[in-house]
Amino acid sequence: MQVVSNTPLVGVSDPNVVAETFLTQIGYLPKGYDPKTDVSGVRDSVPYRIFMEYLMTYPDRAWSAEELAALLGTTKPTVYRHLNKLRAMDLLESMDTDFDGQVRKGYRIRFGDLSKAWAFVESNVSMAMDNYRSTVAHFQGLMSRRR
Repeated sequence: MQVVSNTPLVGVSDPNVVAETFLTQIGYLPKGYDPKTDVSGVRDSVPYRIFMEYLMTYPDRAWSAEELAALLGTTKPTVYRHLNKLRAMDLLESMDTDFDGQVRKGYRIRFGDLSKAWAFVESNVSMAMDNYRSTVAHFQGLMSRRR
């Protein structure tokens, strides 16, 4: 996840503009994202569609990688690459789901609610920053004793 200085998007009424900007800000979509397929733009891309069409449109539902790959006309490795980015940010949780009569691991927005999932992310970022602060203080102390 990237943490960058930004202006809240509260004045923007188009959820697609908010999503595209937000997903770029946190590093899920790279800046200047150029899909390597025949899609016409970011909003037609696999990562964007996974997030908007499936995870956000049906936040309580768990989606298997196999199911998403079939719906998106792509491969499981491609789907996993994008799901793993969201999992690394702690925005997703996994649970069992049924796909074609078989139990598969499914993924959904943590707690089925992006606001709650984001609170979880913020807590993890806060702990990481506290750990960095402790390391910096320790490092500064070590260097001060060397002089």
